[in-house]
Amino acid sequence: MADSGLSIGQVAQHTGLSVHTLRLYEREGLLASEVRRDGSGRRVYSAWDIEWLTNCVRFRASGMPLTTIGRLAKLVREGSGNEAERLKLLREHQRHIIEQLTQLRDCLALIDGKVASYEQHLAAGASGDPWQQQPQPAPAPDERD
Repeated sequence: MADSGLSIGQVAQHTGLSVHTLRLYEREGLLASEVRRDGSGRRVYSAWDIEWLTNCVRFRASGMPLTTIGRLAKLVREGSGNEAERLKLLREHQRHIIEQLTQLRDCLALIDGKVASYEQHLAAGASGDPWQQQPQPAPAPDERD
């Protein structure tokens, strides 16, 4: 990156965010620092801005709401002394992701079972739809018990 920083178009290329999204993030207070402007009023982004925006992309991919990113950005802009609040926000989101992972593992287990069932069904040359097969009735209880 040149000493003079990057333009909004260059930042869009580096982060995968659109120019429109970058402007929105700035307008909504989602950046951790004030974006500088050059003599012509064009935005000039620093390496720190790129790092923060890269984190924002990952936060969003993990399901973090924009309001939470905004609260975190505000705390970062305020500087040191609020690290416990930042940690609290991140721990809350961490718990959310752990819950999502648990749900996804359960979903994957279901899909794995269905894939195995279809593979066995097709390998055996069986007919009919394995998804629609009815469970076998339980044997009648022995009346001698």
